[in-house]
Amino acid sequence: MSESSSSPDTQELLGIYETAHTIRLVDQTLRNLLDQAKFRGVLYPVRGQEVVAACIGSTLRSDDQVVTTYRGMHDQIAKGVPLDELLAELYGKATGCCKGKGGPMHITDADAGVMVTTGIVGAGLPIATGLALAAKMQGSDRVCVVNFGDGATNIGAFHEAMNLAAVWDLPVIFVCQNNEYAEYTHRLETQRGEIFERAAAYGMPGVVASDDDPRGMVRASEAAVARARAGEGPTLLECRTFRYMGHIYGEPQAYMDKEELARRMANDPVDALRNTLVSEGVGDAVNEREKSVRAAVDAAVTYAIDSPLPEERELMTDIYAGPVVTS
Repeated sequence: MSESSSSPDTQELLGIYETAHTIRLVDQTLRNLLDQAKFRGVLYPVRGQEVVAACIGSTLRSDDQVVTTYRGMHDQIAKGVPLDELLAELYGKATGCCKGKGGPMHITDADAGVMVTTGIVGAGLPIATGLALAAKMQGSDRVCVVNFGDGATNIGAFHEAMNLAAVWDLPVIFVCQNNEYAEYTHRLETQRGEIFERAAAYGMPGVVASDDDPRGMVRASEAAVARARAGEGPTLLECRTFRYMGHIYGEPQAYMDKEELARRMANDPVDALRNTLVSEGVGDAVNEREKSVRAAVDAAVTYAIDSPLPEERELMTDIYAGPVVTS
């Protein structure tokens, strides 16, 4: 793509909107099912962050790899985890992408390139660095994207992974989805300065993009991916966004500034992206994509509900152990 302000073009942007709308609808549907006691499980809402995942995902190849967190359902959808297998996994069903063993916090689908979903803040960064090292040693030009929140930038593993990736010029893109809150704590209560500026300490590019400019975010991700694929090393990409719901669905969000939350929700980046597409003359296509997404999500929910639970013997499969070697 060119570096013009209209890149990606309208059709490419339409695909990004379809992904973002899918993420939003899945999130909304799961919340509704929880309210109706038709889904029993833990839900970490991703409302507000849909455009980030859709933009980043649009710049990756099918063989590229992603590491995300237990709040990363949007990243999983954007990388191509099939909706029916994803929802079946959330329901703990045998047809889930992890046979019902992973649940919402540990989604893995190597076929889609989602290698790890970590349940520990910051734990994914060194794993992604290792995956990038493997790609380099194999002579592959695939890249690895690791998604994490602003809170994870205070974890020691953030420094260790960034430093090693820079020293070895590894093909990894560190994507900080800065939604302003680390669980229940505002970012400015725990850190100073800008997150993307931390890249300078490791001798790698630090770039900032915002979900209110999806074209700019795509271009920033494309540049980071191209740099990694060419063997030029890692990039820290700070994607500024905001989460509208609690860290976990059902908590009261008492720590959030209500006026700030209302202002952010009034400028929903998914709605803004839809308005952009309508203004660019593809309103009918938007409507058709939305209908298609609704049908796909409804079908995935039905599949998940109707799928069987794992059999008891499944507990003892996919367990690996070797002998203990002593000197």
